[in-house]
Amino acid sequence: MLKCFCLLLAFGAPALAAPIDLSTAKLVDLTHSYSSDTLYWPTSPGKFEHETLAYGETPGGYFYSSYRFSTPEHGGTHMDAPIHFYHNRDTVDQVPLKNLILPVVVIDIREQSAKDRNYRLMPDDIKTFEADHGKIPADSAVLLFTGWDQFWPDAKAYLGDDTPGDASNLSFPSFGSAAVDMLINNRNIRLIGIDTASIDYGPSADFLVHQIVGRANIPALENLKSLAKLPATGATLIALPIKISGGSGGPVRAIAIIP
Repeated sequence: MLKCFCLLLAFGAPALAAPIDLSTAKLVDLTHSYSSDTLYWPTSPGKFEHETLAYGETPGGYFYSSYRFSTPEHGGTHMDAPIHFYHNRDTVDQVPLKNLILPVVVIDIREQSAKDRNYRLMPDDIKTFEADHGKIPADSAVLLFTGWDQFWPDAKAYLGDDTPGDASNLSFPSFGSAAVDMLINNRNIRLIGIDTASIDYGPSADFLVHQIVGRANIPALENLKSLAKLPATGATLIALPIKISGGSGGPVRAIAIIP
């Protein structure tokens, strides 16, 4: 029985990363389950549907179950492919695995978010984090911890407004464009993610953060959960979306491995 494996986190570095012993490592599921309660953007044309095709004993005497599901790409815990907000960038099936299996940094802005529902991560927040934990290493994933998963699946508490078909009054914290620009151009990160509905804050009308990460050909994760269980540094993120050919995004099973 295999007890450990090696992840080449740098993908192309001359030496393998240290082995992770799965007999002692902690595995954290960062993914909300899909169900009738799954939250979607208010203007989404539909939600998650799960239809029973078969369930029960067969004439052959054995049990059998089968279902059919459908969902818009962007809802629940999902990945935005770069093409979601920028033309001629990677579709979900084109995102390299090296951008989906990464060392992960978690920046905690719960205190700021509790004071301001529309708080945006600022460059000074990154500098404060680095003063405590060291410089964010290149080729990392950066996840923003707001604590917003505590509101899931209450649409009004989570999104700030639950008016069907109307996204003009949303309210929740997220990344700021200057901070994301710093992470991409000065820290050379490969992925961002958050435990709210969007990598742009609730009132955004131009979705500038989406545009910035799209232009940089970087994927993003939205509607994560359980970031409270992760250390600020030292864990490994594995985030594998449904491989939809030509897709702008899709459901993702995101986990973290803590040695």
